[in-house]
Amino acid sequence: MMDLLGLVRSIVETKLFDVGNTAVTVSTLITVGAILVVTILVSRAIRHAVSRVLQRTRGGSEALGTITGLLHYIVLLFGFGIALQTVGIDLSALFAAGALFAVALGFAMQSITQNFVAGVILLSERAIKPGDVLLVEGKLVKVLDMGIRAITAETRDGEHLIVPNAVLIGSTVTNYTLSHSAVRIRVLVGVVYSSPMDVVKQTLESVAQELTTQWGTQRKPVVYMTQFGDNSVNFEIRVWIVTPWDVESFRAQLHEAVWWAFQEKHITIAFPQLDVHLDPAITAGLAHVKDVVA
Repeated sequence: MMDLLGLVRSIVETKLFDVGNTAVTVSTLITVGAILVVTILVSRAIRHAVSRVLQRTRGGSEALGTITGLLHYIVLLFGFGIALQTVGIDLSALFAAGALFAVALGFAMQSITQNFVAGVILLSERAIKPGDVLLVEGKLVKVLDMGIRAITAETRDGEHLIVPNAVLIGSTVTNYTLSHSAVRIRVLVGVVYSSPMDVVKQTLESVAQELTTQWGTQRKPVVYMTQFGDNSVNFEIRVWIVTPWDVESFRAQLHEAVWWAFQEKHITIAFPQLDVHLDPAITAGLAHVKDVVA
């Protein structure tokens, strides 16, 4: 038995190579492997615990992926640092010797770093979360998932967009569901000058009120006469809805409802037209020239 233990000890203490002034033995590699395994297990345990806490917290599950991902990287970085120190690699000396390489790598990973930092900022500010409806670079999107580098969003055409976090931090983004989901829609309607304006306004108010009631909106719509145009008297309908994702659908229904209401009231929607008026003197002169030529 003693011989077996001595054999195992001799194998474990066998020197493999040197790293600086530190001799790396089999036991050193076993220790490094154990440290890495423990690091992974600790990371998994921490992420599991944090996930359970966040899922019980109001709104915490929305940032679950970002928080657990960030914790995973931090634990792994800490564990690998301990492993390298165990092998005998002086991290401070390594960083000093590889300063030039680190600068080059920093430039190469500048975009990734920006997106990572932007993800941390988004997580801390909680200005954007899964389920929010955003206007990003002219597109209306719904946030599906938030990652440490980018968010996944879906357009109304069913397209899935990968939007880098730096874009959300570095540009103006409209969040229609940040503090509430109510959004106002403006619809312009022009009628001919001969229309009964009181009937026009009452009709528009009635149509807008009926439609907003169907959509479950409590705010009362308003109608204003906004402009005397070249070919029409223009009205503006201002209504509120609580589902910004359905803005275009509501707008289309409102247009259709106004059309049929005007048809029922015999109100004419104006369209561009041009009237030509001839001066009588010029008309008579042209007729005289025609007679002379004939």
